[in-house]
Amino acid sequence: MKPLTQEQFEKIKDVLPKPRGTVKTDCYNFLNALLDIAQNGYKWRRLPAVYGRWHTVYMRFRRWEKSGVFPRLLLALQTELGITVDFTALSLDSTCVKVHPDAAGALKKTDRKPSVKATVDGTRKSTRSSPTKRCR
Repeated sequence: MKPLTQEQFEKIKDVLPKPRGTVKTDCYNFLNALLDIAQNGYKWRRLPAVYGRWHTVYMRFRRWEKSGVFPRLLLALQTELGITVDFTALSLDSTCVKVHPDAAGALKKTDRKPSVKATVDGTRKSTRSSPTKRCR
């Protein structure tokens, strides 16, 4: 997927929300950052510095996602630019997820075995000779 050209961006900029506040990353760079993430599979923190701070790009992505901008944007990309987006395949790989044995239904070790040393010579393993009683 190639980055959007300025001419392509001019055709779809009407469906994008108006920037609010101090804008550090314009919409053109933001859309190219999203296309780069989609193409290369970057994590947000690995976004190249060319696109601005990763957190700024991420927060705008979250705002647009919550407000429903992306369905309108995809429709505009398809109608104005003839770009087809196909989301028919989705694959999740969970082979690297480790689960604690208790969560997997492993039996708990509840029975205690007496120590071998205590049965051989008849002495206790602890330093106390006998349990002490507390006075109240």
